[in-house]
Amino acid sequence: MKIRAFSSALAASALALALTACGDDGGGTTASGAELINAGTLTVCSDVPYPPFEDFDKSAPSGFKGFDVDLVQHIADGLDLKLKFNDSSFDALESGLALNSGQCDLVASAMTITDARKKNLDFSDGYYDSAQSLLVPDGSDITSIDDLAGKKVGVQQATTGKSYTEENAPEAKIVTFPSDAEMFGAIKAGQVDALLQDLPVNVEHAKAGGFQVVETYKTGEEYGFAIKKGNTGLVDDVNDQLQKMHDDGTYDDIYNKYFAVS
Repeated sequence: MKIRAFSSALAASALALALTACGDDGGGTTASGAELINAGTLTVCSDVPYPPFEDFDKSAPSGFKGFDVDLVQHIADGLDLKLKFNDSSFDALESGLALNSGQCDLVASAMTITDARKKNLDFSDGYYDSAQSLLVPDGSDITSIDDLAGKKVGVQQATTGKSYTEENAPEAKIVTFPSDAEMFGAIKAGQVDALLQDLPVNVEHAKAGGFQVVETYKTGEEYGFAIKKGNTGLVDDVNDQLQKMHDDGTYDDIYNKYFAVS
């Protein structure tokens, strides 16, 4: 997953302002009574860009596109709610600060469900099984994680990719970046030798040409939508909509749009 550089003080100030701006209509509820910060609207936070899960798209109604975006659009439609997207730093999303301050109702940001995160967040049912991966430039002598000793490896702050690299490539020179955009820029500029992060994101980079995924790692990771601790009604609403999407084939259609191998 992702994160932007954001001091805790600045984050708190920005999110306090967001609370004032987002909650000025007194909040609301879903048809089942789940809490919303704005009546009639499902407000979603995400750390953008992180394709294919979320990316900017001025032509889209929400201003964003991606696998997560399509899923939450259908969830909002199923709950008869408008969808509003907010771009946010991943540290504020992971810590629960964005949800607790009233910036959003739900986090859709390719976030892995972990026990540590469950201390601050409630999660929907898992909606995507992920894996870690190693991306290198074409022609690199790095063919596996065993070749990373002494090499500069780009990872994202506060992510499972960073933890995996620390645990499995202890002799690598780990370079931490605030977001995927900076990571990919660094490997294109030759500032790092490899990137270790979520497989679908590295696959997107490989599609651009000049890079290849040389190894993948099954870690049992599962993405979930994060919701404010205690807002169990919204968790139930989201899970109900996810189940309906699985039952009627909508989920498969969206999944194949982004991940089907021809």
